[in-house]
Amino acid sequence: MIKGMRARAKATNAFLYVLLSVLSVIWIIPIAWLVMTSFRGEPGAFPNYVIPKTWSLDNYRMLLTDTTLFNYPRWFMNTLFVAVITCIISTVMVLGTSYAFSRLRFKLRKPMMNVILILGMFPGFMSMIAIYHLLSYVGLSQSLYALILVYSGGAAMGYYISKGFFDTIPQAIDESAIIDGATRN
Repeated sequence: MIKGMRARAKATNAFLYVLLSVLSVIWIIPIAWLVMTSFRGEPGAFPNYVIPKTWSLDNYRMLLTDTTLFNYPRWFMNTLFVAVITCIISTVMVLGTSYAFSRLRFKLRKPMMNVILILGMFPGFMSMIAIYHLLSYVGLSQSLYALILVYSGGAAMGYYISKGFFDTIPQAIDESAIIDGATRN
């Protein structure tokens, strides 16, 4: 009986490995095609062959230096700026919110957690028009700072995972730190 179960388990594992291998090849094909197309030296977007006949870095050189049609280096730096600042602000907001909900006991703690949970169920596009009008009113509608504000604005609503982490840390560590002179901050 145990030998039959082991044989079935091995067959199932073998089938899963084959299935995952096939799926990974299917997933990698478009990426490989995209990379090969980016190194293609021939003109034209849709040749009738897959592997390029000549390989070149001219596409990348033109992307990074020729800014007459697309200013890609500027776009990249804008994206990098927004991503880094948003990441920093969001991390601080999420950790502050999750620490407060995990460690501090106050009267509206549970109702606030429930409201945030309910608000998180609504899709973000429901508030797009209101956010746009608010940003226009303040004069930030066409700026990178507006993106940072919008991306960081709802970050504190994703506090659940880090709150769960703070919940696993014993209260005794906080108490011993306070005895040693540390503050809540």
